Amino acid sequence: MEKHSVSATSLSVYVRTTIFYIVLVVFTIVFTSTATIIGPTLPYEKRFKWIIQGYTKFVIAWLKVSCNIHYELYGTDNIPAKPCIICSKHQSTWETFFLQTLFAPQTQVIKKELLNIPFFGWAFSLVEPIAIDRSNRKDAIKQVISQGTEKLNRGVWVLIFPEGTRIPSGQKKKFSRGGATLSKETGLPMLPVAHNAGEHWPNHSLLKHPGTIKVVFGPVIHPGGKSIDQINSEAETWINHTVDNIRLVNSDADLLSYALK
Repeated sequence: MEKHSVSATSLSVYVRTTIFYIVLVVFTIVFTSTATIIGPTLPYEKRFKWIIQGYTKFVIAWLKVSCNIHYELYGTDNIPAKPCIICSKHQSTWETFFLQTLFAPQTQVIKKELLNIPFFGWAFSLVEPIAIDRSNRKDAIKQVISQGTEKLNRGVWVLIFPEGTRIPSGQKKKFSRGGATLSKETGLPMLPVAHNAGEHWPNHSLLKHPGTIKVVFGPVIHPGGKSIDQINSEAETWINHTVDNIRLVNSDADLLSYALK
């Protein structure tokens, strides 16, 4: 595992991170201000492609240039041809951006407070995320099922972070049942996603550490004949096991083997 301390962090990391955020803030204000004006006039699919993917692709590309953070993908053959439920590990902000560059159109299950963030939240609301009140778990599950089903029926991918919040690299939190319940209710599979983004874009830190984020897509989890708890447990076990091994193995062959399990 890569560990980053103040004493071990080079001056270049501070400089690169500062440059990254200066450009990001300016770009966010200009881009999202424009998006909130033209967004409502566009159909949903174009709104997602031009606004959300335009923004997130810029962030990922700028992160590579400014902070030297790259990524590698494993198990892309596991990605279904048709939209389903994406169940991802949540370590940082990086995966919330990156997964939107791959799956389109897409909606995310988010905490409703994110929509109050100036500029970013206003633009994000244009693609109709499933914004839940996490303090009311019962109503939140109902909202995920009703709105998630409606989105999936429209051919929209549904991204869920079952831990509910960002968890620092190396730590775990019990998965919520929202994604598994949606899978069981709709009969559509879940695509599990494991990664180590928290080692390079850590939670509770502004610093961006250079290196390569490894993203592994696992075999889809089909709900047929399984209970909600079984679906949830299967996703949680595979994701956590794979994340642990991303931090331990070095070869591409070893990482690819987890995508086949």
